[in-house]
Amino acid sequence: MRGWILYKFDQSEMPAHIYEIPRLIEVAAAQGIDIQVVKPEQFELIVTRDDRKSIMLNGQVTPLPDFLLPRMGAGTTYFALAIIRHLERLGVTVLNNSSSVEMVRDKLYTQQVLAASNLPVPKTMFGKFPVDVDLVERTLGFPVVIKTLSGSLGSGVYLSEDRKNFEDIMTLIESTKPGANIILQEFIANSRGRDLRAFVIGGRVVACMQRQAMDGGFRANVARGGSTTSYPLTPEIELLALESSRYLGLDIAGVDLLFDEGQFKICEVNSAPHFKGLESCHPDLNIAEEIYRYVRARLGLYNTVNHLPPILTDAMAN
Repeated sequence: MRGWILYKFDQSEMPAHIYEIPRLIEVAAAQGIDIQVVKPEQFELIVTRDDRKSIMLNGQVTPLPDFLLPRMGAGTTYFALAIIRHLERLGVTVLNNSSSVEMVRDKLYTQQVLAASNLPVPKTMFGKFPVDVDLVERTLGFPVVIKTLSGSLGSGVYLSEDRKNFEDIMTLIESTKPGANIILQEFIANSRGRDLRAFVIGGRVVACMQRQAMDGGFRANVARGGSTTSYPLTPEIELLALESSRYLGLDIAGVDLLFDEGQFKICEVNSAPHFKGLESCHPDLNIAEEIYRYVRARLGLYNTVNHLPPILTDAMAN
């Protein structure tokens, strides 16, 4: 089995703090999977009806892989998306597919899809300039969350505590980035500084964790110093995570849930979720291994007991 991981760095440039890509490489080697990390700049896209078994990589005609794992998430550029689409059209199995990656990198569109599917989300509005502050106060109230349309790891997310602070932020954005696209979202007070991350692979929630801000802030992202603890899966958590992934067409997803008076609201969904924090609070969990199990299933390559999902392995052993 031969695969590519599409990322913003190739293997020789990988920063030391990156966890997930080296983990995917390590597990692939242990399972005999030929894996290569590629970045968009290495490709040349040539559209033709003639050659449908190869692509230009590093200036050379290169055979297609069996599968592609896009890992650029919200940072997926137009060109990266074009590469994903191109490989899909050439018959490569892509997890997640281009339409899903494009959908979830736009936070407003994600909320529109989830709300239209009758799933609980925070009340959200598009920040059209000049922003009608009275409407924001009536509709969302203060504090209010301000988000850029794309972003990950807690970047591009701010909390405006009151009307005066909000007016100052809007004035700053309008004067420095007049074309900026932002969304405004109601602040869920019960979830200040904490949230849940449910990890979905192939229609199954493999684990859930709670993230807690360490500095009294309202963002609980692990990349910003948040701590993690395991959290029990409940029917509601599983339903929200699976339905979010299904409506957004994601094979692999990180679903972030906010605590809301004994229930939950879906904050965001990620197409290339990090899993260092999840593995740290679930020592027996190997996310990369779970991903490759699912890839094998999609490719129809379950031909040994060692590569069967645990439930099937146990059944055969009995």
